[in-house]
Amino acid sequence: MFDLEIAIKKWLKQFSKHRAFDDGSVREMELHLRDHIDDLIASGLSEEKAFNLAVSEFGEVSSMAKEEFTNTLPAQRFHYVGMYKNYLRVAFRNLTKQPFFTFLNTFGLAVGIAGGLLIGLFIYDELSFDLMFPDADRIYRINIDNQTNGEYSEYASAPGPMAGVLYEDCPQVEMLTRFREVGSTLIRKPDEALNVKVANVVAVDTSFFAMFGLRLVKGNAATALSKPRQMIMTRTAAKTHFGDKDALGQSLILDDDAEYIVTGILEELPKNSLLRNNNIFLSLTSFEDEKTVAWNTWYFPTFVKIKTNTSVKDLQAFLDTVKDKYLIPWAMTFVPGLTVESAKAAEKASGNFMRFNTTALTDIHLYSANRRGEFSPNGDIQNVYIMSVIGLILLVLAAVNFMNLSTAYSLTRAKEVGIRKTLGSNRFGLIKQFLSESIVISLLSVLMALLLTIITLPLFNDLAGKSISIPFDSWLFWILVVAAGLFMGIISGGYPAFFMSRFIPAQVLKGNLVKAGGGEIRDALVIFQFAIAIFLIISTMVVYQQVNYIRSKDLGFQKDQILVVDEVGAAGKQVQNFREQVAQLSAVERVSLSSYLPTPSARSSITYFVEGAIGEGEFKSENALIIEQWDIDYDYVNTLSLEIIAGRNFDNSHSTDSSALLINETTATMLGVSPEKAIGMRLTTDFHRADKENMKYLTIVGVVKNFHFSSLRNNIGALSFILASDANKMMVKIRAGDFANVVEQIEAQWSAVAPGQPFNYYFMDQSFNETYREELRLGSIFITFTMLSLFIACLGLFGLATFNAKKRTKEIGIKKVMGASVGQITFQLSSDFLKLVAWSICLAIPISWYVMNRWLEGYSYRMEFNWWIFVIAALLALLISLLTVSYQSIKAATVNPVKSLRSE
Repeated sequence: MFDLEIAIKKWLKQFSKHRAFDDGSVREMELHLRDHIDDLIASGLSEEKAFNLAVSEFGEVSSMAKEEFTNTLPAQRFHYVGMYKNYLRVAFRNLTKQPFFTFLNTFGLAVGIAGGLLIGLFIYDELSFDLMFPDADRIYRINIDNQTNGEYSEYASAPGPMAGVLYEDCPQVEMLTRFREVGSTLIRKPDEALNVKVANVVAVDTSFFAMFGLRLVKGNAATALSKPRQMIMTRTAAKTHFGDKDALGQSLILDDDAEYIVTGILEELPKNSLLRNNNIFLSLTSFEDEKTVAWNTWYFPTFVKIKTNTSVKDLQAFLDTVKDKYLIPWAMTFVPGLTVESAKAAEKASGNFMRFNTTALTDIHLYSANRRGEFSPNGDIQNVYIMSVIGLILLVLAAVNFMNLSTAYSLTRAKEVGIRKTLGSNRFGLIKQFLSESIVISLLSVLMALLLTIITLPLFNDLAGKSISIPFDSWLFWILVVAAGLFMGIISGGYPAFFMSRFIPAQVLKGNLVKAGGGEIRDALVIFQFAIAIFLIISTMVVYQQVNYIRSKDLGFQKDQILVVDEVGAAGKQVQNFREQVAQLSAVERVSLSSYLPTPSARSSITYFVEGAIGEGEFKSENALIIEQWDIDYDYVNTLSLEIIAGRNFDNSHSTDSSALLINETTATMLGVSPEKAIGMRLTTDFHRADKENMKYLTIVGVVKNFHFSSLRNNIGALSFILASDANKMMVKIRAGDFANVVEQIEAQWSAVAPGQPFNYYFMDQSFNETYREELRLGSIFITFTMLSLFIACLGLFGLATFNAKKRTKEIGIKKVMGASVGQITFQLSSDFLKLVAWSICLAIPISWYVMNRWLEGYSYRMEFNWWIFVIAALLALLISLLTVSYQSIKAATVNPVKSLRSE
């Protein structure tokens, strides 16, 4: 007959024969063995089979002794691999005994880790921009910072002659290359009539390949762009235009004008580079201004690679001399009386300046958000900081949630701890056991987090406008993931382990859990969790309020019901005919032709001089104005509903309007006059000519009320309008009605005048929204991760509610016997947590106010910080917390008092 007690004692007796195991270890092993045998018997096994299976799982005594390892320091105790294996076995047993708790804890931690992993991938992608180029740390872009009469502008480009000056006279430069933006271009094969619109076409120097270390898949990099009318394209572009046919040597017609030969096929450009949106590159020698000597040609992005033994400070020192040594002497050839000294004096007196500086190639993506002429939309280092804080918040909230749930669950194991301590288990052994359990949960959470990340990554990419992938093939990634899992397990499980290991046996065996301690720490953790959640709620509301403020603000022009037909230049001489036919449609109110829109589009600045600024022997540089100049037609102002506040609009009944000029209020301010007094003033852009007496002047005939034609992050700049017939866009103001039908009618008219040409259109309000795409994305990201943080915080609050309900079971039973109602008990239990949330609100509001005010400082036009934002956030937090704890409170209040009083 099998006797379980005798079998256990015989097996344990073997432990006492080994010096490797002290009395505490033997007693702890007995507890683990008995627990496991009880579980196996409960599952249906006989005592003998349960014993044999448990012993086989625990391992032989001799094998456990062989796995012993010793610390050579004499004061150290022995530790054994076998014991740690046992800790893991017991950990898995305890976790499987409480499946709901295990899932709740694992899932909460997994959500936080998954959120942190997504944000980590986002940050890694942002920080990796342009690092793939050889010698990226030695490549810099030349910039221009300019201020004229209070109007400040930053340009991501340099004057045309800058490259030659740097190459010839700057000893720090090893290599340089120039770009010239071409913009959107219509491309077709010579034997086809159908054009294809290609955006972001640029022209480049022959040194382009060497500068960025790019390799041609086909063609010779040394000659591919050495002659006019040559082009290279990426594999994708070649396949788009030529299919499976070899593109090398083929011809393409650009803008129905020039024929270019494909002389090279380029490898695909990285998605995290400033060149990511460029697929076609033309030879810079194809353009007449390639060898320009004019220093007012600010549309040549210029990159230099400095030598290894120099620094960017040396390059900047040379750039500081360029204006005096090269630019002003060039201006002196057509400005009588101008000297370097007089230019410096005038600049100092007026506050105007024009400076050259550099931006490191690797800094362009995150530190060059507001410069004009960027190749691609850039990010912002502030968004990286924001995302980093959000990711850290999620991980901290997940760890805090784990602590709260673990301490709540520890009540169910209080007697286990008491018995173990009574039988001789030391505190360090208990800490190791509980830490093993937390590490197991953490590693399981990491696996679940990876699964959640794989599932949600496509959605996150859409949200963030990215094409991020998980680097499963990187050993460093796996090391970081496993290390993060272990770290999270130790950090999040540390407090519960120390908390449970210090239970006093005499108290917990009597069922006295009130003195178990830790209440203040748990309360502080809940306050911290909800303070973070409330901060995110307020931040999200502010971001969306700012975006809504921008979208609803009176911009000074009409953007709704404006259809923009792009690339109308493809119609050639039929453009005016097309315009007239569209204007005759019953649903069309007005039509205008221009290449310039008050939404993201081409921009062009030009230097004006007021009449009298250039005279014999006197140069008034304070009247030199750098102003954006837009070419428009007679109907432009009325189509966009711009307001004329002084003078008049262009009028085709005035034959002299070919030399007329419209300006905005900012330009009048730069001139130092009121809008009314600006009428009749004459300005010139024809100051280069030698015969100054024959300069052509433009006369101001009207002043347009200021309207926002760039982001509301910036102040309204100086703007001028001239009449010109060269246009590539057509704006159509449509009456309210069936827009789809109107678009079909306009497309039919287009097909009639420009057969085979693509019909590209969009609505102006859509283009306007693109300006604030980053804000919209930031708002969406805030909402997503705010919901995650609230979810995790509520899990922690749920755990604390469970803890509190269990701790006060007998108290609740006594109150019910004494006549307390369910409502009274529920209110009392819930009010304890509402007080914690109230403290969270008091902590979060001032922090949110400060941080979001700093964020709003980045906008010249911003919303007012309304008090009701804080009220809504506070009420929302209180409501969510009340719903979270009410379930446990009601459940505890409705328990039969007899059962509560008998509870242990």
